[in-house]
Amino acid sequence: METKGKINLKTVIYILILVIIILFGRYIYCKYNYYDYIKGVREVGKTSFTRDSNIVYSNMDSYKIENRDFNDAMFCKEISVLPNTAYRVSCMVKTEDVENQDGKITGGAQISINNTTECSRPVTGTTDWTEITFMFNSNNRTNVELGFRLGGYEELSKGTAWFSDFKIEEGTMDSDTNWNVACFMIDNITTTLTEGEKAGDSVNLKVSSEDIETIRKNLSRLEDSIVEISGKQMSMTCDFIEIKEPLTTLSYDEENKYYAGPKDVYPLIDEYIMEEEYDYIYVAVRLGDLSQSSETLVEDWIGLGSMEYDQIGFSNIRLPDDRNSRIYQYSSYHSFPEEVFVHEFLHTLERNEEENGNDIAELHSYAEYGYTQNITSGLLRWYEDYMQNTIDGGENKGLTDFAYTSKPIHSSNFNYPIELDDLDEPHNLIEEINSIIKRVVRLFNKEA
Repeated sequence: METKGKINLKTVIYILILVIIILFGRYIYCKYNYYDYIKGVREVGKTSFTRDSNIVYSNMDSYKIENRDFNDAMFCKEISVLPNTAYRVSCMVKTEDVENQDGKITGGAQISINNTTECSRPVTGTTDWTEITFMFNSNNRTNVELGFRLGGYEELSKGTAWFSDFKIEEGTMDSDTNWNVACFMIDNITTTLTEGEKAGDSVNLKVSSEDIETIRKNLSRLEDSIVEISGKQMSMTCDFIEIKEPLTTLSYDEENKYYAGPKDVYPLIDEYIMEEEYDYIYVAVRLGDLSQSSETLVEDWIGLGSMEYDQIGFSNIRLPDDRNSRIYQYSSYHSFPEEVFVHEFLHTLERNEEENGNDIAELHSYAEYGYTQNITSGLLRWYEDYMQNTIDGGENKGLTDFAYTSKPIHSSNFNYPIELDDLDEPHNLIEEINSIIKRVVRLFNKEA
């Protein structure tokens, strides 16, 4: 006799409910599964994080950050690194209506190292999928917390950003001690000041032909003097680039007053920076000291260093008014006119040493070690002993060998890259299950 099985309605309902639970669970898992990434925000309540399966670059769900108001938010992950090694991190990013609160060029969708100013070039506005790259020197670190970020260390952003296809590579360090330097001479400033004591004032300043010649000569002298001052431990190749387009904004703060900062010169010099691997940047402008009366003579170079332009050391050489220009030309009464260039450059080497954990003397602490300014050669002797690590009674407080190879990381450091798996994501169900097991084991070990 042939019999037919009867389908139990309760069983069907049970199976349907189970399928719905599994599908819903997978949806929630995919939407909020960040693997080993941790969410971080500057201010709570302004940002949402999700995995987006609709807006994607590849077959992986993208990582979505939505800042409904100005905020700094990121997906971050701690990875192990080798000390003093070059690394390159890249990903694809898509943005929608991203804007920065203070208009700084350091804010937007970016890759960064958490709790530092180290970051890639940020993306703002509305853009389609674009690759962004972040290169960094691990210095003395053995681990770093990489962040895929909407905002910035010194800036807040709003809008939406999607990140996908994370990749990290290890490169090789450059042992060459010759630094490739650019000096941009900006011919004129045409702007209305928006901050400080002179807010609202119009500024129209132009360099003279004598200014240009003075900068050229001092830059040439710098190439020779840096070799001598460093005891032949480093050298410089300096490009002089004259910018004829006007500078239309100036930065201001209470300590330094008015100056040409990275965001001010960005529209004028960035095409040159993109074409050449520069290790240091000078920007020279006719400025004087705008915080003083126009009747006051400016009797000194007014240099401002220890800044960064896209992770490249940057300083602003603020020229005095033309009635004092002659004292910055070489003569028997002034044998070290390139001093400001040396001084501001040393601020970058000083910072590099500190970031590498090396305990050295502060560049401005020369008086503590018994050094004084000479009427004709300034602080030349201090710079020599500082760079050659022979400070009188300094107990090895000068620069170390590290300083001379602490140049920015460039694409040339990755001619033969090694791809690492630190940022890899599971690509199938088996890999996802293995990833979950690994995370559970890791959490269990932490609790133990």
